[in-house]
Amino acid sequence: MRTFLGLLALAFAGGLTAKEPPPYAGRPAVRAFVQEMVQRHGFVARELDFIFARARRLDVALKAVATPSSARAWADYRANFVNDRQIGAGVEFWRLHQPVLARAAKEYGVPEEVIVAIIGIETFYGRHTGRWRVIDALTTLAFDYPPRAPYFRGELENYLVISRDRGTDVFSVRGSWAGAIGIPQFMPGSYLKFAVDFDGDGRVDLSGNPADAIGSVANFLKQHGWKPGEIVVLDAEVKGDAFRTYADGSVAPRHTLEELANAGAAPKVAGTPPGAKAALVELETPGRASEFRLGFDNFYVITRYNRSSFYASAVADLAAALRAKR
Repeated sequence: MRTFLGLLALAFAGGLTAKEPPPYAGRPAVRAFVQEMVQRHGFVARELDFIFARARRLDVALKAVATPSSARAWADYRANFVNDRQIGAGVEFWRLHQPVLARAAKEYGVPEEVIVAIIGIETFYGRHTGRWRVIDALTTLAFDYPPRAPYFRGELENYLVISRDRGTDVFSVRGSWAGAIGIPQFMPGSYLKFAVDFDGDGRVDLSGNPADAIGSVANFLKQHGWKPGEIVVLDAEVKGDAFRTYADGSVAPRHTLEELANAGAAPKVAGTPPGAKAALVELETPGRASEFRLGFDNFYVITRYNRSSFYASAVADLAAALRAKR
């Protein structure tokens, strides 16, 4: 395996030096971070100085992270992910990887269609895994976005550890503007905790190995509390005004169905699990009536992947469409 410093030297030889002064290497906050990495993980300071001298500010990341979720409309969001193109490509991905998906469903208890839907929404089944250098994205958000700097510094730390321990060129990995990596778009912390070598070839590869991506998505959901065989979400109908207290933006399933029904929010179909608790989720589209759903424990688990009710609802809808098409 090549040494970490050797990989950096190759990157340097490949023309990664920039003519303009480096934007990060001299900053006090970056110097402090380097010293923390030396003390915690045994890094060599000059290797990290080399990296931060060549990391570049990614303005698109700063713009994206600051865009409020209220700027989105549910109807538009859903249409991006639940459509004929997405469903057709998902059915084909399912066909190509059916044995692996079946094994993941059996071992982790997560339905095949849910795994496929997440991969479809994240990267269009591995076709769009991101164009930005991960080191640039994480460095920018770690040191130029104070509201979430501690989180992104933690992810930058994780990424550097992964790169060193696995002999990866720190400059070569590309991902999302937030630093998410590979087919399932795992942040580095999730990569360390939940990525699995699902095909047994002795290495974890979420960028080029669909089997590892499938197993890792299923493992992530299981480790976050997925309940095999239980419902994810149901359409709800509302009446009156008392339900408004419960449509508070929370996705945690804290309320009994009886409590919600007494407030004027009930499932549109019968046969809900006895004793189940749910969150009342409002999906808003400006200029249209809101849609309401009851999100159960597994809905909440999906929001651990992406903490958005839009995201979890789109995963549920795409999964249902894929299952119906299959």
